[in-house]
Amino acid sequence: MIGIILRRLAQLPVILLVIYTITLTLSWAIPGNPLENPEGRQPPPEVVEQMQRQYNLHSFPKFYWSYLDSVTGLRWVRDTMSGEIAERAQTAEAAGTAPPVRYIFDFGPSLEYDDWNVNEIIADSLPVSIALGAAAIVIALVIGLGAGVVGAVRPNSIADLATLSVALVGISMPTFVIGTVLLLVFSVLLGVFPVANWGLRGAILPAFTLSLPFAAYIARLTRMSMIDAFGADYIRTARAKGVAESRVVLKHALKNAFLPVLSFLGPAAALAMTGSFIVERVFSVPGMGQHFVDGVQNKDLFLIMGVVLIFATMLIMFNLLVDVLYRWVDPRIA
Repeated sequence: MIGIILRRLAQLPVILLVIYTITLTLSWAIPGNPLENPEGRQPPPEVVEQMQRQYNLHSFPKFYWSYLDSVTGLRWVRDTMSGEIAERAQTAEAAGTAPPVRYIFDFGPSLEYDDWNVNEIIADSLPVSIALGAAAIVIALVIGLGAGVVGAVRPNSIADLATLSVALVGISMPTFVIGTVLLLVFSVLLGVFPVANWGLRGAILPAFTLSLPFAAYIARLTRMSMIDAFGADYIRTARAKGVAESRVVLKHALKNAFLPVLSFLGPAAALAMTGSFIVERVFSVPGMGQHFVDGVQNKDLFLIMGVVLIFATMLIMFNLLVDVLYRWVDPRIA
């Protein structure tokens, strides 16, 4: 178990470097510049020139290495060891001003938002996306496991066909269509939930919308795995011993059928907890997804890279967590 964790953690920097290189290359190729956007920020020409020189925005190779130096924490370590950070803090204290904030992993300034840097944007929006994603995963598990168990216990019944049909709709229909319909019906027509208001009641519709595709996959995985489990020898043995059917279904069959679902939960949880770009846009949720869409539209390189690197790290760590849990649930797996 320890060897698996150490091996995955050793792979983390390599995977992130590949993702960093591909994402930055594609982002650099996006046309436009937020510093020259007539509808966005319009800093003076000398400020534009200074930012381009300071952050190497005029050269892809220079920006690649300087930004990599910043986000990996190497620049912070180097400045700390050289005493530069302490010197700047002393200079600010002598001048009676607040010392500059230095982040270990510095994602840089936002080219779109004038008074925010990317670290502040992520710190503000990531908890929102995590809360939305966690709620969506819980709803997906409740709906998916329930529908899968019903379909496996009574295969080819009306209930089974109904759950399969709903699962097919959940997989096939785009989330922006589901979200728009739910928003029109429950917020605009019925007035049950608020419109574009993030809070406890305002999170119900986006969480439910985000959960439907995951619930559909969980339902299908649970149904197929439980049908296979019902044909296994240990299930027949349990029934022959007179074990109650509810105990056979929930303790014996569902426990083993949950393993494929557990594998699916790794990338699903990472995707959900970093927020769905479309769902956050439809419901005006102030999460990372909405900032990422704005960053792409305005070619905010720092914001794009920050969101992508956070998402990639969470995806890798969730997959690692699932692998550990998988081996804990079933020790036979090497």
